[in-house]
Amino acid sequence: MFICLHKREVFHHYSGKEGDKYKLNKGELKQLLTKLLQLKKIRDQLVDKIMQDLDINRDNEVDFNEFVVLVAALTVACNDFFEEQMRKKGE
Repeated sequence: MFICLHKREVFHHYSGKEGDKYKLNKGELKQLLTKLLQLKKIRDQLVDKIMQDLDINRDNEVDFNEFVVLVAALTVACNDFFEEQMRKKGE
């Protein structure tokens, strides 16, 4: 339950900065990704691609349900990475 609430808090921290407070526009998504992925800089082309992949209803914004897809994909990618590292170490 805590993890779900944390995702919601993170989402709404960034979604409330501009426009619709329940959706992320491109600028808000870029800020969130930069912070979440601990990047110094993220290319606009990458943000455009992520926005396109997440924006299921094509309204040029990402709502919370669309955002959860990103969280799930990152979780799977991290799990795959750590499983591979454990295999390499023979664990």
